Amino acid sequence: MGKFDGVLLASDFDNTLIYTEDALRSGTPVPPLPERNRKALEYFMAEGGRFAIATGRALAAFLNYANEVPMNSPGVVCNGAAIYDFIKDEYLEAALLDERARERGQAVLDRFPGAAIEAYHIDNVIHAVHPNEITRQHERITKVSVVELPSMADVPLPLGKLLYEADRQTLEGIVAFLHEQGWAADYELIFSGKTLLEMTAKGANKGDMLRRLAARLSISMEHVYCAGDEANDISMLTAAAEGFAPENCIPAVRACGATIVRHARDGAIGDVIERLNQKY
Repeated sequence: MGKFDGVLLASDFDNTLIYTEDALRSGTPVPPLPERNRKALEYFMAEGGRFAIATGRALAAFLNYANEVPMNSPGVVCNGAAIYDFIKDEYLEAALLDERARERGQAVLDRFPGAAIEAYHIDNVIHAVHPNEITRQHERITKVSVVELPSMADVPLPLGKLLYEADRQTLEGIVAFLHEQGWAADYELIFSGKTLLEMTAKGANKGDMLRRLAARLSISMEHVYCAGDEANDISMLTAAAEGFAPENCIPAVRACGATIVRHARDGAIGDVIERLNQKY
């Protein structure tokens, strides 16, 4: 028995568990997990805690880093589209986009020709239509090459997520277009960065999928804690007993009431576990 038995901690990956923003901007390698985070996670799990990753990345884009992360729980991937068991190497749950998403994605590309779409197939293949420089930056940081296709009609199903890539003004135009067409209500539309707009099935967000994960682990939401830095993390930060955010988080995350800890590059998750150590 340990002091963290029955406690679940879930963390976003990019710019929360590991600070990847500098690597994205410069093209340099992603830094290793801060040693402060590693030691804190090993202590947390040794005391019975369950640690899960909750990332916007598709599984294929996270697997290259999975061995760097100490974890003892299935995780939330693809921005809440699925729960994946890294020990059994299988999906436990998935909330998939319907076939209309392909047609609507193509309509977006027709309307906004400068935008790109990455389509995340549940079999861990990432297809790209109209790839742009943002797509190439994303490839470099995830270490996963996309498979280019001429149109969304050529993208195979099933899909967990569409990722629109463009400048922020264009992405805001895409959101407005989806609302104008009456399609937005069918999906979760969440910014996960200045140049990234996520589209998943309705209810496929980090918060809802984290609730499902906690239920699978028989852990009450009163003992679930989360950490994240971006808009796509807010659903889980507000679902948790307490949400935490590194000081590099966006203003909307601060506004949601998250407890602010140190910068991600300095080991923010170490702060989170220190606070949980005082609480339990």
